Amino acid sequence: MRTPAARRVEGPQQSRITMLKITVEDQALQDSLRHLAERDIRVAATWALNDTASDVLQHVQDRMDEVFDRPTRFAKNAFTVRGARPTKLEAEVIERPSVGRRHFLKVQEFGGQRGQTGLEGLLSARLAYDGHIQAAVPAAGAKLDAYGNWSSGERNQALSAVQAQRDRTANTTDRSRRRNRKRAGFFVPREGSKLSPGIWKRNPDGSIQKILHFTTVAPVYEERLGFFDGAAEVYADRLPFHLKRTLAKMVSRRASGA
Repeated sequence: MRTPAARRVEGPQQSRITMLKITVEDQALQDSLRHLAERDIRVAATWALNDTASDVLQHVQDRMDEVFDRPTRFAKNAFTVRGARPTKLEAEVIERPSVGRRHFLKVQEFGGQRGQTGLEGLLSARLAYDGHIQAAVPAAGAKLDAYGNWSSGERNQALSAVQAQRDRTANTTDRSRRRNRKRAGFFVPREGSKLSPGIWKRNPDGSIQKILHFTTVAPVYEERLGFFDGAAEVYADRLPFHLKRTLAKMVSRRASGA
């Protein structure tokens, strides 16, 4: 058996994390189980590798519950299993092909400066604002969803009000603003204002509260939150169990003539 390790694949876009690669060198198994055909051994090893990889994936998702505050489904589904085959006794726990190169888990695990989110890029491109927006962080007055993120409802209302929607037809018009005078309004302070940079909310009673901070500095994370921690230990613990089980299953299948 080959010792597994977590690694980052470097490339033009640092495109993929291979979290754990699990390999079975099948020669020892063939020597001790000669009553099984080579194909039988490889099939049983394939089952064991894939079941072990699934255990590792579950461990990583459980670790996210420990190191993150209410991780979203997007975060927990960032990794998947690339299964072994009888012709290739190697299973991998890797990030999904749909995960982009800027996925926040890369920075959270390996450290470094976080790139702009989609919201931050949209504000930089569309908002009529004299300053530079590198990052945007919910303020104390923001409505949060069950995961602690800025609620999509308030976000869409705010972006429409400050004319920053990707679809310009979704922006609030003067006519709709006059029609809904009793609704809360949103604004960005003008240059020279005593209010700090960001998006503010004006309530129907005239009070205001800040809902989004603008900063000119990108967030920087310390290296390694550690949601990979323990993956190799899970591999070492579970693979022998799964091999014993799948080989017994294959022996039973052949003894019954299946």
